[in-house]
Amino acid sequence: MPYDRIQLASASPRRSQLLRQIGVAHEVRAVDLDESRLAGESPRDYVLRLARAGLTPSDLSGLIVTHEHGDHGDGVFPLARRLGLPVWLTHGTLAALRESAGGVDDECSIELIDSHRAFAVGDLMVQPFTVPHDAREPVQFVLSDGARRLGVLTDTGRSTTSIESSLSGCDALVLECNYDSSMLERGPYPQALKARIASRLGHLDNDCSAALLGRLDCSRLKHVIAAHLSTTNNTPERARSALAGALGCGPEWITVATQNEGFGWRDLD
Repeated sequence: MPYDRIQLASASPRRSQLLRQIGVAHEVRAVDLDESRLAGESPRDYVLRLARAGLTPSDLSGLIVTHEHGDHGDGVFPLARRLGLPVWLTHGTLAALRESAGGVDDECSIELIDSHRAFAVGDLMVQPFTVPHDAREPVQFVLSDGARRLGVLTDTGRSTTSIESSLSGCDALVLECNYDSSMLERGPYPQALKARIASRLGHLDNDCSAALLGRLDCSRLKHVIAAHLSTTNNTPERARSALAGALGCGPEWITVATQNEGFGWRDLD
């Protein structure tokens, strides 16, 4: 049956290689999909969301976990068990997850990590770094293929010299802009929750994130994604404006990750 040139809506090199092997001409088309698991998303729903963009669980090499809080740790082990994926996390995070649900990691492949030592996931090197947050042993990550570096920082109450050293010189940053301080102060949250969010073990507000960004070596930076925004205590416009001010660029250059859709693929070349 004749066909036009195929468009492969997948970043998977395996599918592209297979099509080449059987002589099918095709083009790889970028897909706008966040591959991280959404809060409360079941393994089945996660796989269905990947399938809508032409991806399958075989494209995943494993799961890396920052800390045990529900929007980061819930569903990790059911997903890992269902798909046969290894899980990398600190000893403290594993202990906290086990305390909240006994046997949660049964039949899972666990890779305990040192919060100061890099580890490999496939062809990527993952460098964890510690952060001040109200969790057992929280970390964030810088991922590198040896030529390019992606830094990820969410869930920290303040910056540190270690954080800034880890994130300097990255090609792309995913940076927490959890709240606008004035919106949090005037907002509907109970006072105790407001205090927890704004504490030194809570989250970064827009201004703190912008100040952190301004202290980094940004000479290689091609992409900045504002992430972990509160839908109650922040707006994309305020987050963009703060980070753009730190970089001296237009706010349209800053991407904002949404809670439901995340953000699309980025080319770091």
